[in-house]
Amino acid sequence: MKSDLVDSYIKKAKDKKMPIEERKQNLEKAYTIYSTLEDNSFKIKKIQEISIQYYNLKDYDSYKEMNEKALKLSVLIGDSLNLARSYFFVGLYYRSSKLDVAFKNFHEADKIYSSLDHQKYKSKDYAFDHGKALIDIARIQQRTKDYNESEATTIKAIKKFELSENFQYLPLCYTNLGILAKYLERYQESVEYHLKAIEYAKGTNKEVLQTVLSFNNIGTVYKSQQKYDKAKEYYHKGLSYIEFLNKNPKRHSLLLDNLGYVKFLSKDAEDIPDLFYKSLKIRDSIDDKFGIATNTLHLAEYYQSIAEDSIAKMYADQSRNISLELQNNEELLKAYKVLSEVSDSKEGLNYANTYIKLNDSLIKEERLFRDKFARIQFETDEIVEENQQISRENQILIIAILGLTALFLLGYIIFRQQQSNKELLFAQTQQESNEEIYRLLLNQQIKLEEGRQLEQQRMSEELHDGVLGRLFGVRLSLDGINQRANDGFTETRNKYIDELKAIEKEIRLISHDLGAETLPSDVAYIDAVENLIKDLCEVHNIEFEFNNDEDIDWEGIDDQKKVNFFRILQESMQNIFKHAHADHIKINFEYVDSTINLTILDDGIGFKANKVKKGIGLKNITSRVSQMNGEVQFLSNEGSGTTVSVRVPIEAIVEEVY
Repeated sequence: MKSDLVDSYIKKAKDKKMPIEERKQNLEKAYTIYSTLEDNSFKIKKIQEISIQYYNLKDYDSYKEMNEKALKLSVLIGDSLNLARSYFFVGLYYRSSKLDVAFKNFHEADKIYSSLDHQKYKSKDYAFDHGKALIDIARIQQRTKDYNESEATTIKAIKKFELSENFQYLPLCYTNLGILAKYLERYQESVEYHLKAIEYAKGTNKEVLQTVLSFNNIGTVYKSQQKYDKAKEYYHKGLSYIEFLNKNPKRHSLLLDNLGYVKFLSKDAEDIPDLFYKSLKIRDSIDDKFGIATNTLHLAEYYQSIAEDSIAKMYADQSRNISLELQNNEELLKAYKVLSEVSDSKEGLNYANTYIKLNDSLIKEERLFRDKFARIQFETDEIVEENQQISRENQILIIAILGLTALFLLGYIIFRQQQSNKELLFAQTQQESNEEIYRLLLNQQIKLEEGRQLEQQRMSEELHDGVLGRLFGVRLSLDGINQRANDGFTETRNKYIDELKAIEKEIRLISHDLGAETLPSDVAYIDAVENLIKDLCEVHNIEFEFNNDEDIDWEGIDDQKKVNFFRILQESMQNIFKHAHADHIKINFEYVDSTINLTILDDGIGFKANKVKKGIGLKNITSRVSQMNGEVQFLSNEGSGTTVSVRVPIEAIVEEVY
């Protein structure tokens, strides 16, 4: 089974002991097989499964490519559930780079999940996936400081996870609620949310990670309240997980920096600035640029506090440059503020102006963002109120206008219907006239063709029964004279008798040619072809071999094409008899990929290639092949025989099996 083979390739791709490139190759093999299968929901799920492995291997471009294919396929077959999943997976690709694009994809997923038919889909079956889309929307709303909306979306996500009975992402949900509560200055509620995140993580493989993260977040909540001793307590709790932090240097450096900064704020000089330097060293070693920007800013603030302005300026410059690179506006503002205070008066004034300009710009952006929704709401309420007033004051007038409009529309519809009926009647009449003209032309063509065929048949019969019969009588008479007479002219008469035999053969072939332009309906086509080959080869004393592919349905092929094949074969054999001096002919009909291939080979003397286009017979063959939209090749060398190869595309010549 192909699906079993694909599963084996995916399993190999998950093997962390194998080299990454080899794991990717297994994923490529898996997709190559699935791309050949029928388009259905199972195929989409497997493509998504392959994409997840690419994501785990940090091959994000391949991850995106797979999910875009899954997205298009979901649209193609109308699979709403997998369409929502694909939008979610594409959103993950953009989550760290383009928040607007990520939000758009997550929002599309949310809309589809929210609109699914509950009779067709069970809510519990897709509640977990819906919850993941919602929590990602909530985190983007939190990052863009839309705190109230983020809180509402997070609560929706929690309800979805509870419905699914899969609590994997509940710690993340409560962590987000804790962060939002801190920004909204609901500090006690924030601490409770973070403690709840720890509770939901217990017994999972992320218990320690969540505990350390939540202790850090609780410390930050207490720092915001200026409860520095409580903040230190929780930072120390986080730092107590030594084994975990040794394997997670980014978390370790964060806790060290936060502990150092709380000590600095509380004027506790113990281990300051050592904690900052220790954290900065770790962050440098892992190239944590966001962390370095914060760390250097804290060092700048520390050295400013002890009047070491030159050192403070150096670290503030580092923080500013990195923040500009990362477009981290919050740290950039703080860096400009420190630089404005530790630089000389002129330079400090420039930094102060830059700080004010950037701060005003950020405030304006936030205000515009908030005011946009407030303005829409205000305008909507205002329009509703005005409409209600108009409705009360002008109800009669509106009803009258609507009535007149309805009458006008009704009259217009009746008029358009009449016009449409006339146009339809004219079109029908025109169609009938065209059909009648076509029938007359077709009948005329049929009659002309019948007349031509009758005349050809008459000429064939006249030659065969009349001229040929008379010649046969003359030859018999001469034979009788030869048998009776002994006058010395016997040899001469034998010579003329042989000539008469040759003339008879020639006339018989001409008669056969005239009769073959329209094939007899009472003889199978391939039998007629074989009889032609047999008769001609017997007349010219040449051995032949004939093969016909049984897959060819000659009854389903157009009569004109069959006649063309017949004439091509006849012309080719005449060329062989006249010029080739061959002893053996091999003729094959083959059917390959909706194409009939006719091959005629002889073992004669051949001819020069530059003479191919000069012979009338070869031109006639080329012309007939062109009429059938086919291709012909004449392959020959002097002394090595000749091959005529004809390829003609034929549609629907093999019966379909149901």
